[in-house]
Amino acid sequence: MPPFIERIVNHRLRALVRKEFGQIRRDRRLALSLVLPPTLQLLLLGFALSASVSNVKLGAVDDSRTPESRDLIAALSESKSFRLVGYYASVNNLGDAIRQGKIDAGVVIPYDYDRNLQRGRSTTVQFLLNAMNANTAVISQNYAEGVVHSYNSGLKNQGLHASFERIASPLVSSQGQVQLLSAFLYNPGLNDSWFIVTGVLGLLLILNSSLVAAGAMVREREAGTIEQLLMSPASASEIIVAKIAPLFALLFTMSLLAVGIMKVAFHVPFHGKLSLVLCGAALCILSGIGLGTVNATFSRTAQQAQLMAFFINPPLSALSGALNPVEAMPEWMQPLTVLNPIHHFAAIGRSSLLKGSGITDLWPNFVGLLIFTLVLVSLSVWRFRKQLS
Repeated sequence: MPPFIERIVNHRLRALVRKEFGQIRRDRRLALSLVLPPTLQLLLLGFALSASVSNVKLGAVDDSRTPESRDLIAALSESKSFRLVGYYASVNNLGDAIRQGKIDAGVVIPYDYDRNLQRGRSTTVQFLLNAMNANTAVISQNYAEGVVHSYNSGLKNQGLHASFERIASPLVSSQGQVQLLSAFLYNPGLNDSWFIVTGVLGLLLILNSSLVAAGAMVREREAGTIEQLLMSPASASEIIVAKIAPLFALLFTMSLLAVGIMKVAFHVPFHGKLSLVLCGAALCILSGIGLGTVNATFSRTAQQAQLMAFFINPPLSALSGALNPVEAMPEWMQPLTVLNPIHHFAAIGRSSLLKGSGITDLWPNFVGLLIFTLVLVSLSVWRFRKQLS
């Protein structure tokens, strides 16, 4: 071992680290709580938090009662987006069903629907949506518009409301046409779970490491073992490093299991280097442990530490961009995400795994994570030393 490392990792520090690992080995519940629950949370949240909407309960008012109107209702109900619940006699009954929560959407087909189609006229179909959840309403509207667009294409193929118009040649030569051709890069299948699980991993790393570190420190002080350690030749910095080491090892094991779940359960592609993601996870864990240790130095009991965590963790989650895009936030709030370690890890995980980005593209996020880690760990050592003195 080189001399400078020998001076840092001396025999006192090694003895303290062995003592902490032995203490965790005797407390198997703590080891299991650090590894299993976060990986299960990633698995559950990856499936539960989805931006896609399916099986929206649909009601119908069919005043036309023709094969064409039944075809339109069938086109809506046969898609995976909507599930036909039943027919209603009037619009008022349909509105009451939406108000009572029996259905989430309703389609109203006018009595002259079939006649207008046969005569080549445009016809209007009313689509009612429960907009109490605005996101679900907008997505359902887009789904309905897509189904109607496909239905209209089928009508044209059947020869309904087809018309021909003769255009003068000067008009043809003077007017152009714009066509839009979309290409989905890095996620051709539009799998929204890829975006969610890469952000949830950073969220779990920070939240679990901060909560566990704060709880461990407070319990040590309540049990009086910190005072016993102060009687040893070890310094306050060595005591804190020894406390951090086993927590870091277990949480890093959890991150390895979580990465495996992302690959096996959600089929997240690994286009970039896995080492970059693991380095970001290590810095994210150290930032969370430093945050939890600072929290513990301001708390006298475990209840106080948990109460302070309620004021810290929700803003970190909301301003991270882990569960929702940063662009969806208000413009004045978007710069605040730069001060969030979860945001930097989410950028590292998504860019490396999905886009194959390297260190030349991700170095600003690594620098941000490194600054957070150094500041929080240094602040925790300073606060711990000041509190003991």
